[in-house]
Amino acid sequence: KENKKMKKRKQKGDWKTMKMKKFIAVVSMVGMLAAAMTGCGSSDKKGVKLDPDNPVSLTVWHYYNGMQQAAFDALTEDFNATVGKEQGIYVKGYSQGSVSDLEKAITDSADGVVGAEKMPDIFSSYADIAYSTQKKVGLADLTQYFTEDELSKYVDSYIDEGYFNNDGALYLFPVAKSTEIMMINKTDWEPFAEETGVTVDDLNTIEGVVEVAQKYYEWTDEQTPDVPDDGKAFYGRDSMANYFILGMKQMGTDIFEVKDGKVTFNTDKEQIRRLWDNYYVPYMKGYFASMGKFRSDDVKTGDILAYTGSTASAMYFPDNIEGDDSSYPVDFIVCDVPIMEGGENYKVQQGADMAVTKSDEKHEYASCVFLKWLTQKEQNLQFVCESAYLPVLKEANTVEALDKVIKDNSIDINDKAYECLKTTMESFDNTKFYTPSCFDSSYNARQVLEYNLSDKVKADKEAVEQEVASGTSREEAVAPYITDEAFDEWYDSFCQALNDSVAE
Repeated sequence: KENKKMKKRKQKGDWKTMKMKKFIAVVSMVGMLAAAMTGCGSSDKKGVKLDPDNPVSLTVWHYYNGMQQAAFDALTEDFNATVGKEQGIYVKGYSQGSVSDLEKAITDSADGVVGAEKMPDIFSSYADIAYSTQKKVGLADLTQYFTEDELSKYVDSYIDEGYFNNDGALYLFPVAKSTEIMMINKTDWEPFAEETGVTVDDLNTIEGVVEVAQKYYEWTDEQTPDVPDDGKAFYGRDSMANYFILGMKQMGTDIFEVKDGKVTFNTDKEQIRRLWDNYYVPYMKGYFASMGKFRSDDVKTGDILAYTGSTASAMYFPDNIEGDDSSYPVDFIVCDVPIMEGGENYKVQQGADMAVTKSDEKHEYASCVFLKWLTQKEQNLQFVCESAYLPVLKEANTVEALDKVIKDNSIDINDKAYECLKTTMESFDNTKFYTPSCFDSSYNARQVLEYNLSDKVKADKEAVEQEVASGTSREEAVAPYITDEAFDEWYDSFCQALNDSVAE
């Protein structure tokens, strides 16, 4: 059976790859023309001349895997056979594994660690890693190879993220971005909603999610009246750093205030208390949970019903619930991410961009020709259909543009990816996308936001579960953890951890 399944998956993958290549063949001439038009102005400006008989070889390091990697590899092959062949550029991509694997490979290379590979010509990178890499080995200033008119065609905030040194240089170029969405197990949501009267609109705010989660816990607890305190968690979230950064921004505060590469931490106690009350407290009471590596894993095991995660996580939302005693298919709902009650509609802007390692003009110019081609409307939309990332051109961020590409080329897009893209694109013009500025040790500070509270709540929840198992009621076991004194103690340690993260 396993061999048959693997064969079937391979056949499906081969079919998708063939379909993708057919689509790419259709748009290759469009892409070639676009690249030629966008490239000639830069070539004249810099006087860079490439030789098709002696092509420049470029290496690209990325973190794409599965269908994302297949899509990227197919696009790269097409570039090499068309624009690359015509101009004298050959591109080879290498997946480094996960994001953390990629970051380690880049850091080791930039630091000259023994045994590390030399820096690639192009690499996927988040701003904090690019910021430190630029200081160590240098990154190309992409404004030398892109005109103002070319850059104006991209989403403004995506381009702005690449200017992180206040020196007017563009060090990062967007190829595909993401934000956060909320996904719900529709199959198990419907009977709960019908019996309790809750609606999806109740999940528009973080506070609303807490209220619904409490009702779900109590509703599931009532299903087994002979077993007390066995209600189920409703909700989880993937990125705690985003919860802090965006939660504070929605309340009007930049938790990282950066000037000249130095940071001031804005940790207003009242605002931080709101974040505590709307995550730590419901988690301790059993309304929220986080067990697997990602919250989509927790939906799959039936441990939670809904989660907030990256748009790209839609690809991993389960088709079936695999519980201890049962397995059954489930449908899904995609919603806008909830925001703090009364807050502004800020959503996170995330997803690694591409950086070009500082080298010589031919390699830098060739790298930019490839990036321009890769981000043209048709190629970019093909890639996002396989990844649930967002396109980077303004004209591509509409449902109409997405639907046209899918229809014209008979693209077999994953239904979850489509609904995720559609939901995000429909609210695109009414959304303020936000990403914090870079600063020295910004990676370390973000790690504090990611793990400080989440590690604490997991440890504290485990201690509560042990007390409940020994006969203490859940309410009594949780009580000492959610007092004002408990918050004050954690708040002081949290602020100290942030300050320590940037200490010399």
